[in-house]
Amino acid sequence: MNHVTRIFSILLAMALSACSTPSHTEKSDNNADNNQVQLAENTWVTLPQPAELGYRLTASQLLNVRYIDQTKKAQSNQLPIQLQITQDKLVLAGFSSWGTRLLSLTYQDHQLDTYVMAGLGNTLPKPEQVLFNLMITLYPLEVWQPRLQQTGWVLTEQQTQNAKQRKLIDQHGKLIAEINYASIDPLKGDITFINHALDFTIVIKTLQYQQD
Repeated sequence: MNHVTRIFSILLAMALSACSTPSHTEKSDNNADNNQVQLAENTWVTLPQPAELGYRLTASQLLNVRYIDQTKKAQSNQLPIQLQITQDKLVLAGFSSWGTRLLSLTYQDHQLDTYVMAGLGNTLPKPEQVLFNLMITLYPLEVWQPRLQQTGWVLTEQQTQNAKQRKLIDQHGKLIAEINYASIDPLKGDITFINHALDFTIVIKTLQYQQD
C-alpha cells in the first residue's frame, strides 16, 4: 500500500472508527437531501450548513498522519487540503504530495457533489467523510450538539485560557476521538485529532487562511 493510499485509509477509518456498534438511527431513503455522513453502522449525522461556520473562510491546510505500520514502525505522511467556505457553499479538495487532485467535494443547497480520482474509488474514502473530520474541528460546538444528540452521540468542549479540547463520545459512553487545539482559535494553532480506538493521530496545520 503506497503512502497516499495509507493516508486516505486512515482518514476513512477515523470517520468510521466506532463505530462497529449499531444503533437505531438510520438514514432515510426518502430524504431528498444527501448531506448525511456515517458515524457508525446504521448511525448517520446531518452535516451543518456551510453558513453555520459563522464566517467566510479560505484555507490551505496540511494533514500530518502518524500511525504504526504493519511492521510496528512509526510512520508519518502528509496530505495537503484546500478548503473554501462561503455563506452558501463549501468546497474541499485533497491533493497528493506532487499536486494531483485526488478527491474533491462541493456542498451547496443540502447536496454533496463529489469527485474521486479515476481508479481509486475502492481505495479512497468518500469525500464527505473527510469533510466531516474537518467540520467537526472547525464548526461551533452549538452547531454540532443538536445533530449528534439525535444519534445518542455527544461532543463536549473544555477551554483553558489559551487552548481547548473536544471529545466525541458514542451512545455507549465510549470515547471515540479527542481533539486538542493549541489555540482557542482553531485557525491559529495545530489541531491534534487522536483516534483512541485505532491508535493513530492526525495533526491539522493551517498554513494560511483568509477569514471574513
